[in-house]
Amino acid sequence: MKLIKTEFEGLFVLEPTVFEDERGFFMESYNKETLFSLGINTVFVQDNHSKSGKGVIRGLHFQNPPFEQTKLIRTLQGRILDVVVDIRKNSATYGKHFSIELTAENKKQLLMSPGFAHGFAALTDNVEIFYKCDQFYNRESESGLLYNDPDLNIDWKINPADLIISAKDKAQPGLKELNSAF
Repeated sequence: MKLIKTEFEGLFVLEPTVFEDERGFFMESYNKETLFSLGINTVFVQDNHSKSGKGVIRGLHFQNPPFEQTKLIRTLQGRILDVVVDIRKNSATYGKHFSIELTAENKKQLLMSPGFAHGFAALTDNVEIFYKCDQFYNRESESGLLYNDPDLNIDWKINPADLIISAKDKAQPGLKELNSAF
């Protein structure tokens, strides 16, 4: 497995070693010892699986301390634009976002430390994503950031007329209104 650093501290792209032949492919998507050897000492306690149709945006979500989460995200089917926003007040990249296409074909994964708001846009039909978390979900600590905040200027790669967004995600605060606990 290859660990690729981004310009954001605590945000990495993982590229698994994939063995392909006429039968299909095999890969390790998670190996605790391999990640430990790469300096990632996270112990995951919860797996989540999500299915979305084309045009769905989910996010930008995070959990506040003491229930903040490290996440390891991958796409099982289809293609997503995965987006994270740095909400760590003392970070050099505070308020900036990072995006990457995670697809069933490229098999890349995103490893996100606490202090990032996370979301994704389903770029194809029948998108399925799977992600591991190192902290259990806690409703009281759940929070978010407005997906279309002009200060973030995120290009979700979807025509605005085709977006499907929950009422909850439409009601999140913008970055200027966010009182980040990170």
